[in-house]
Parts: sequence; C-alpha cells; structure tokens
Amino acid sequence: MNRFHEKIVIVTGAGSGMGAATAVRFAQEGAHVVLAGRRKEKLEEVAARCKGARPLVVPTDVADPDAVQALIETAVAHFGGLDVLVNNAGVAVPGSFTDGSLDDWRKTMATNVDGVIYGCRAAMPHLLASNGCIVNVSSVSGLGGDWGMSFYNASKGAVTNLTRALALEYGSQGVRVNAVCPSLTISDMSAGVSEDAALMAKFAERIPLGRAAQPEEVADVIAFLASHDARFVNGVNLPVDGGLSASNGQPQLG
Repeated sequence: MNRFHEKIVIVTGAGSGMGAATAVRFAQEGAHVVLAGRRKEKLEEVAARCKGARPLVVPTDVADPDAVQALIETAVAHFGGLDVLVNNAGVAVPGSFTDGSLDDWRKTMATNVDGVIYGCRAAMPHLLASNGCIVNVSSVSGLGGDWGMSFYNASKGAVTNLTRALALEYGSQGVRVNAVCPSLTISDMSAGVSEDAALMAKFAERIPLGRAAQPEEVADVIAFLASHDARFVNGVNLPVDGGLSASNGQPQLG
C-alpha cells in the first residue's frame, strides 16, 4: 500500500514504542514523516528504520507550547504543509491517588493533555488548509478506571473527550479527529509490567486474545484512521485491546 504518498505526517513520542512503529508505518506507505520526541538519539535511530523515506528529526518536549509551535512551523517550512498529526507522546506515573505528588500530577497532565492541546492548536490552521486529520493516542485507561493509575486515567479521559469535541467542531470544516485506545502494549513504558511473568499472566486472563499488543498492531490502526479508507470515521475512540473492552468485568466461568 502507498496510501500516504507525499503526505506530511508528524508523530510525537516517535523515539520508541507505538510512536516509533507509527513513524515507520507511515514512511513505508510513502509519507514524509516528522519525528518528534525529547531524545534526539532515539529519534535518529527510528529515522534510520524509515527506509526509502526522508524523515525530519525535530527534538521536542510537547509540554512546552513554544517547542510544539516550533515543531509545527519547522515541519511546514521543510515539507510545505501538513496532512496528519499523531499525538502519541505520553507518560505514566503509577501510584495511589494520595501517594502521588503534585509534581507527578503536573508532569502527567503537561505531557498527556497539554501536549495534545498544543499540538492540535498549532496544527489546525495547516490541517484545515489540507483537509487533514488528527489521530490522538488515548488508552483503554481513558475509557475506564485502573487501580493505582488515577493521574493517568484522568489524563487519558481528557484526551478521549477532547477527541470527541474537536471532531464535532472541525468535522464540518474538513478535519477529522479520532483516537486509538490501546490496552497493554509492549514498549519501554510498559517494561515494568511486561517483564513480570505473573502480572502478564493476569493480563492474559483478561484479554480475550490472550496477550499484550505489539506496537506495530497499534500503528496499523493509527494509519487506518489517518487514511482515505477512514474518510467517514470521525470522533471515534477506537479500542485496540484484543477484546478487553468486550467484557462486562465478570470472571470466566467454566
């Protein structure tokens, strides 16, 4: 497939995990990809995996509104426009509600919510010009609660409903806004879970497909939502969860 030939795509949090897989997927389909993230060396490693493309590496902290504005302006100046924004950058600070610090709260919201808002605001004029689209990376944690993840739940819940609101506001103007909501996905962020065999077994019990997702499996869905194939899909928060959200929460019987 070559669905994104000559399209300009920005992916935040592109240095690892779902962001890296998403950047590579878009590059494979002909896009000019802009890789944004805090660690330049990681971005350059991902850029080397974008075979046949000419990715642009722009080190960016999405919690800084000026840096995000500069990211968008740099991408547009370099490639001549913008077609797709993937807001993937995120952090998770586990812990109970009362044990978590206010600094943890601010860090979580600054990256997971403020960063998405900064990106959408800065990109919107260019996406309106191109009839482009936004794909936000929310989470199943933005659709329901977790034990010991209240700050993360709040941040991803905000992304989920922001996605709906922007879809309403900008759909009639030609810009679609959707989100993916992955369950546990193998990445640097989830290493503490994925390296714990007993904990992974508990996840496998709850996920009908019996395993965690691979980053590429989420990237495939992001690419679909950004493509012409999804041209009438707007305001969707799509679970990419192996069937986890199909359950009503009761245990398997028999």
